[in-house]
Amino acid sequence: MGDAEGEDAGGAGDKAVVLIPVAQAAEQPLLTGITPEDDARVQAYVARASAASTIRAYRSDWRLFTAWCAARGYRPLPATPEVTGAHLAEIAEIGTAFSAGRPLSKASIERRLAAIVFVHRAAGLEPPTTQTGAATLTTMMRGIRRAKRADKPGNKRPADADVLRDIIRGITGDTILELRDRALLTMGMMGAFRRSELVRIRVEDIAPHPRGLTVLIPFSKGDQGGAGQSVAILEGRRIEPVRHYHAWIEAAGISEGRVFRRLTPHGRVTDTALSEQSVALVMKKRAAAVGYDPALFAGHSLRAGFLTEAGRTGATLFKMKEHSRHKSIEMLSAYVRDEEAFRNHAAEGFA
Repeated sequence: MGDAEGEDAGGAGDKAVVLIPVAQAAEQPLLTGITPEDDARVQAYVARASAASTIRAYRSDWRLFTAWCAARGYRPLPATPEVTGAHLAEIAEIGTAFSAGRPLSKASIERRLAAIVFVHRAAGLEPPTTQTGAATLTTMMRGIRRAKRADKPGNKRPADADVLRDIIRGITGDTILELRDRALLTMGMMGAFRRSELVRIRVEDIAPHPRGLTVLIPFSKGDQGGAGQSVAILEGRRIEPVRHYHAWIEAAGISEGRVFRRLTPHGRVTDTALSEQSVALVMKKRAAAVGYDPALFAGHSLRAGFLTEAGRTGATLFKMKEHSRHKSIEMLSAYVRDEEAFRNHAAEGFA
């Protein structure tokens, strides 16, 4: 989500885009942390937040914002629209110390604001977006979005069927590591799983089916209520995720708990599940091994690969949405736009 993890708030000497008079900072008592009562409320809401990745991102964003406020003598909670605007304008223009002087992306800035709003509401306080004077903050965010509109998105290459088959063919051995990686990549792509979903799959969530497997996702980004969603994994004749899944769990001796686990340097299977970051690392490593540029791939490449391939082979948006569990059809449009642009082209009859 956004720019590099671990970005910091920058030093007090960084030049800032100041939207309020400096003297106003003295009128706000310096508060570098929050009271235990406020913190308890925050943590209670954090514990109920949607996804672990969102929780980590909000915690990181809030920590960076409070450090920025402390360096300048501003109060972070409650933060005024002016203080919030000054912070967002600075990271939009000059970034932070950990972004190497690069301005943050629109998505990162919007997430930072979302984190600030989240913490205020969790603490029972009015967020800066609805306080008196919020109109200026709203207008400023509109300006940031407009200014960032030309930013080139850092889209990664989808691991479509051709790419994935190349990668799987390149994993030629049957070591425990190779068995795991084959299962991870094929299940990840054919299930159109988010990284967070893939690493949380348990053996208990998987059931056999005459045509493959069904995987229960108890909770995910697209299922905020935790009702659970079932994903059908076709056995297939080319990518063969079901065969690779069974080969992995049988060799690893896994009969319960998380399916995809870390290995020791000596190849012993541990009880610790792979991290979300590990999915990206495996994807990059295996892509590089067969000649692809690893910089073009990420953990999301598996999910994007399924949707790209489904759109290319004529799957309906409804069926794609059903399988990928996206909230709306609109979110899938980017995966099929290029293919649809040339299907039944208006110039077909005379070009």
